[in-house]
Parts: sequence; structure tokens; C-alpha cells
Amino acid sequence: MKSRSECLKELGSDYMIQKKISSGELFKVGKAVYSEDKYVPEIAVLSFLYPNAVITMRNAFYIYGLTDVIPDDYDLATDRNAAKIKNEHVKQYFYPVNFFNQGIVQIEYKGYPVRIYSKERMLVELLRYKNKLPYDYYKEVLLNYRKLILQLDIQAVQDYTMNAPKSSKIMETLQSEVL
Repeated sequence: MKSRSECLKELGSDYMIQKKISSGELFKVGKAVYSEDKYVPEIAVLSFLYPNAVITMRNAFYIYGLTDVIPDDYDLATDRNAAKIKNEHVKQYFYPVNFFNQGIVQIEYKGYPVRIYSKERMLVELLRYKNKLPYDYYKEVLLNYRKLILQLDIQAVQDYTMNAPKSSKIMETLQSEVL
């Protein structure tokens, strides 16, 4: 993917960009975002548009295969001081800076790089938002976490939990429902 400015630098003018689009060599996949691929997942476009945001919650659970429920909107985390994302399809989560930066990994999603929280960090998020998620959804994701508990870095989960807001409640839920 390339931004409009990158395309202008490479091709020289808006006319040349339009010419490439007309010939099918370039596709507009988002606002001022272009790709040589016709179909680009919207979550990858959002990751490109908001490089400091991190995929979280329902989208992360879906990408990791912990649920088969395809989210209607996109959940992105930013630090507490970030500007509001002006996109009606994005639900933005604001985190304290020290907690926001923990557990960020970059993975390939359908051939595109995206910033997402690790599975361990997402377990902490699941427990943090337990009461705000539909019960059936929470149980489905939790049961899938139990199946892969031996693959997780439990020390990392505990470290993220200790740095999370309301850590004692999360640790208690972790002990009683997951471990």
C-alpha cells in the first residue's frame, strides 16, 4: 500500500495516478490510500492510515481465530493522548501510555503488516472487558483460550495484568476462570 504522497513522488502527478487506476495497475483502497492489489482487507487499510493504533478486542480475537464472529466495526487502541479517530466504523480504546505499549506485535494478515496486541495481552483485555461483552461471546473466546493455554507465555499474561487498571480483579478472574 502507498499513500497519495508516495504515489505522487513515484508517478509525478495526480494525472499519472489516475492513468494507472484507469489501466488497472493501481487501485484506490481507502481515502488517499492506493494499492497494486484490488482487494485489501479494511483492517489492513486502517492499520496503514493509523500507524500508531493497535488492533484490539473483537478484531484481534477474530484474527487470532479465537472466535468465528466477524466484527461489524473495527476496534483500535491508542494511547490516552492520541487524537480521536474520525471514522464511524472505528471504536477507539484509549489506554494510559505505559499500558498501551505493552504486548504490541506486528503480524502479517492476509499478506499485509498490521499492529496487533499479542494473544497474551488479548487474554488480559478479554478479562478486563468481561462484563461489557455478550456472555456467549465471552465464553466462546475464553474456552478457545483454555485450549491453547499451554502455548501462551503465562508470565507475560501476569506482567500485563499487573500493569493493567484494576489488576487485582483481573488476576482473580485469571486464576479462577483460565488457569
